[in-house]
Amino acid sequence: MPLALEIISPERLLLARDVDMVVIPGTEGDLGILPSHAKVVTSLRGGLVDIYESGKITDRFFVTGGFAEVTESRCSVLADEIIRQAAIDTVAAQAKLAEAKAAFDAVDTQDTDAYREASDKLISAQAMVDSAVAAPAQADTI
Repeated sequence: MPLALEIISPERLLLARDVDMVVIPGTEGDLGILPSHAKVVTSLRGGLVDIYESGKITDRFFVTGGFAEVTESRCSVLADEIIRQAAIDTVAAQAKLAEAKAAFDAVDTQDTDAYREASDKLISAQAMVDSAVAAPAQADTI
């Protein structure tokens, strides 16, 4: 029994197909979603969405954040921004990280909303740099 996966960006439906498993970067940690998973809605942090078919990762996408809704038969990823891992520009990602570090260092720690936003952007930028240099997908199997 496959899992129906949808990945949606603000611009369009990026992917809709049946998969064996998907691993998403939840704010509390990575979540492996298989068919018959318990219902859950979770926020996403910056990180990789790994799509598994026939025991191997077939696609990898980087998300900057967003939400995921999971039911027994479906996983819908609603991403703030999304890019294929292979399309990440390492130089641009490092520049984004430097910008996020500068913004985080300059934020007023008494302004909790601004502090949280700067922290989230820093975490996402670091994850993008890490994802740009991550090991090839064929090394990962279930």
